[in-house]
Amino acid sequence: MSGWDLVAMAQNRIGSYWSITQSQVYRELAALNRDGLAERGETGPRDRTPYRITEEGREAFAAWVARDPGPETIRFPLLLSLAFGNHVEPERLSRIIAANRTIHAERLAGYLEEAKCHTGNAYGAATLDFGITYERAVLDWFDRLPGLLERD
Repeated sequence: MSGWDLVAMAQNRIGSYWSITQSQVYRELAALNRDGLAERGETGPRDRTPYRITEEGREAFAAWVARDPGPETIRFPLLLSLAFGNHVEPERLSRIIAANRTIHAERLAGYLEEAKCHTGNAYGAATLDFGITYERAVLDWFDRLPGLLERD
């Protein structure tokens, strides 16, 4: 599987909650190859270079995925804008908030559509359920936001 293939698969499988870039994937593939966790194949058509996980790589992955991941880090760009909202024109801030609400409503609709035909395993279903629950909570917060901002 090439770096391009890995990015496409990752975006499809975990892209809703974990961002990944091509440069990051290619950097990590080079490191995995250097450390003996993946083997680089011959460059093929369209300059795609396939990689194959080694047995040592499978063992390292199993150890990595079974570790305690630690606490999550919330990175919600709108919250940064909102934290400094008193420095933004109210109309502009309202447009930013509305645009972000639309993004979350569309994301929820996508998750609900995906849930209708989800045929994956229970782990994938649990992850999808988290996405649905999260987006519903965020939309509920958006609905309460005008009242919260009136307190200022």
